Amino acid sequence: MKYILVTGGVISGIGKGIIASSVGTILKSCGLRVTAIKIDPYINIDAGTFSPYEHGEVFVLDDGGEVDLDLGNYERFLDIRLTRDNNLTTGKIYQSVITKERRGDYLGKTVQVVPHITDAIQEWVVNQAKVPVDGDETEPQVCVIELGGTVGDIESMPFVEAFRQFQFKVKRENFCNIHVSLIPQPSATGEQKTKPTQNSLILLFRLLLQIMCRCSTALENSVKEKISMFCHVEPQQVICVHDVSSIYRVPLLLEEQGVVGYLSSRLNMPIQTKPRTMLAKWKEMSDRSDRLLEQCSIALVGKYTKFSDSYASVIKALEHSALAISHRLEVKYIDSAYLEPGTMQDEPVKYHEAWQKLCSADGILVPGGFGVRGTEGKIHAISWARKQRKPFLGVCLGMQLAVCEYARNVLGWSELNPKELSV
Repeated sequence: MKYILVTGGVISGIGKGIIASSVGTILKSCGLRVTAIKIDPYINIDAGTFSPYEHGEVFVLDDGGEVDLDLGNYERFLDIRLTRDNNLTTGKIYQSVITKERRGDYLGKTVQVVPHITDAIQEWVVNQAKVPVDGDETEPQVCVIELGGTVGDIESMPFVEAFRQFQFKVKRENFCNIHVSLIPQPSATGEQKTKPTQNSLILLFRLLLQIMCRCSTALENSVKEKISMFCHVEPQQVICVHDVSSIYRVPLLLEEQGVVGYLSSRLNMPIQTKPRTMLAKWKEMSDRSDRLLEQCSIALVGKYTKFSDSYASVIKALEHSALAISHRLEVKYIDSAYLEPGTMQDEPVKYHEAWQKLCSADGILVPGGFGVRGTEGKIHAISWARKQRKPFLGVCLGMQLAVCEYARNVLGWSELNPKELSV
């Protein structure tokens, strides 16, 4: 088993999930069997109770596991099926260790972060990496592990220490760390700055590194050489991941810079030299995405529209559907509360802007949600779609409200509401 740990520095939300997915994609295109694990250092057991405004959507796996949205990226990029144990949290680790301590498994020893918590992390990773994810019983060959958050955060320290030990247990040729770091480019000078990346690597010097630099424009050679010199890595270990037109171009960007060749030699992996059909199809899809001319607009009427990640899977499904019919997707986010008559009195500008967006869309989608707030606005949107014969899709609560709208306005059951909203 080969293990590739993806960490992040300087800021969170830098794109570790997309880079982890992309690394897995180009390795799978080489004929390797790839699995993925996401580590979240928070103390929650899982993502099921999170506010959508903090972490985005909760991605639900086939086994019912409620996990971080990055596992959705892994499944979409790698075409695999993961389980709830592919999402490891501090809460799960501590729960496991405390259960063992209560059972007497530690034979009266003092239970500590090192070695008990760090050993539990390593044991979890080793066991989960062996679980088949391709629909057959074949064990994966490569496990891509994403450590959430930012290196240096106090909550991630036990995981960094666990992997520092882990690299020696599994041997150098079976472990590699990819560190994703921000290269800021202040508008005042236009100069790409390397100091934040140098500082973020201080805690990782004991791990075996490849550095992926997130930047708005392509990395200058002088900047790459500076990072190489001050971070004690070879120039080929410094990879530029600049902004691209689509996240689906990231695997191609990594491939162009020789990431496969480096990982192949670094981890002694059996890479196929024949043409890779999977990556050729990936390039064709990315090229087609950039050439789309016709546009399709969908109004997404929900409660958490200030943060697009709250509906990540819905948006990805819409993007893929639009691409399949060669259309560019425009999503119009509408806060359902702004569609309610009360808003017309309190905030008439927001009310009219919301209705203008709704009326100008080619189709309407009402996704899931919780609680009473905004419910009546969703029903107004559904009613308008029915009367105007606009294409409509209701997901979860959205479908329930479509039934309620019909019962209210067509069957005359004026007080009807979903049962959970009436409690």
